[in-house]
Amino acid sequence: MEERDERLIAHLIQSDETLKEYVQQHRDYEKQLEEFNKRIHLTTDESLERKRIQKLKLANRDRIERILVEHRTSPGEEKAQSSGS
Repeated sequence: MEERDERLIAHLIQSDETLKEYVQQHRDYEKQLEEFNKRIHLTTDESLERKRIQKLKLANRDRIERILVEHRTSPGEEKAQSSGS
C-alpha cells in the first residue's frame, strides 16, 4: 500500500468504523497467511483454507480501496492529507 494511502487510512479510521473493521480484518488475514507461508507442506484442507483466506483478503482490500477512492475524490480530502503531514 502506498504511503499516501496509509496516511489517509490512519486519518479515516478515527471516524469511519467500517473502514476500521476492514483494515483490522485485512491485518488478521495477513497474519493467517503468514502462518501458512511458514509451513513447508500444507495438507489439502490447509491449501484450500489458505486460498480462501487469500480471496477474502483480496476482497477486503477492494472494499478498503473503494472507501479510499470515495475520500480521495471528495472535497475534504485535501484537508485530511494536509493535516496528517
